[in-house]
Amino acid sequence: MQLWNHTSLSDFIFFGLFSYSTYDLFLFSLVLLAFAVVLLGNILFLLLIQANRHLHTPMYFFLSQLSIMDLIMMSTVVPKMVVNLLSGRKYISWGACATQIFLVVMVTGAECFLSAVMAYDRYVPVCHPLRYPLLINWKVFTLLALASWMAGVSDSMIDVGVVFSFPYCGSLEVDHFFCEVPALLRLSCVDTSLFEDLIYACCVVMLLLPLVVTVASYTQILTAVITMPSIERKQKALTTCSTHLAVVGLYYGGALFSYMQRASSRTPVGDRGTSIFYTILTPMFNPLIYSLRNREVTRALKKVLERWGV
Repeated sequence: MQLWNHTSLSDFIFFGLFSYSTYDLFLFSLVLLAFAVVLLGNILFLLLIQANRHLHTPMYFFLSQLSIMDLIMMSTVVPKMVVNLLSGRKYISWGACATQIFLVVMVTGAECFLSAVMAYDRYVPVCHPLRYPLLINWKVFTLLALASWMAGVSDSMIDVGVVFSFPYCGSLEVDHFFCEVPALLRLSCVDTSLFEDLIYACCVVMLLLPLVVTVASYTQILTAVITMPSIERKQKALTTCSTHLAVVGLYYGGALFSYMQRASSRTPVGDRGTSIFYTILTPMFNPLIYSLRNREVTRALKKVLERWGV
């Protein structure tokens, strides 16, 4: 209960991402545009999947989970940023800060494991097409998706519990635009190096292990694609895989840089820059890449628009 009962005098204060200059207000409008794209794009994508029976497949089930993760990520970070800038009050309570850390870490971890699951879902039909119905069925991919969420929840519970067990007896000014674990650890008045080593070890499991599975899956896919006699199948496989690899590269780049650097090599400016990639840019690109470049989704959208007489 102590975490939620701090007075306003001990609230954290964000330095934020923007000031009130013309240039920063322009960038702020771009962030709002990105938030609108994520909100509308992912909600539309989820409705399309629900409405069209042809999209009730493992791939679109995983993509629906990814859309939910993107909505959680952006809704956790951007609205508070907007309120702080427009109100001029850049405060956040300890409870709200803990909630931000919990949700951001949960989604970060869950999305890493989900990316590995999605890579496996692409690997099986390309490399073992006859065994796909046996290896990937509703029970299997539901358990895989649930395991991804639980891995993220477990990691976030540990992070929140440990971060808020440290005393913060100095300045409570967070040089960031949201509550991120490394930014808060800088404010602690005790040595946090042991926990930072634990974070590094966790990242090896939460980030590198799924990344290895993803890279290994796509290596096998590319090897199989090269030997395909059908040019049409080859192009379809390459298009599907390239879109996923583009998103994975953008997401993992920011996450790895944010959480796998030693404290001595970190800078607040660098942390803010890399955090933009996995909290704002990747959620914005996901619905665009997975939807607009997908013929089945565009076909489903056209059917819905025709039904509405558009």
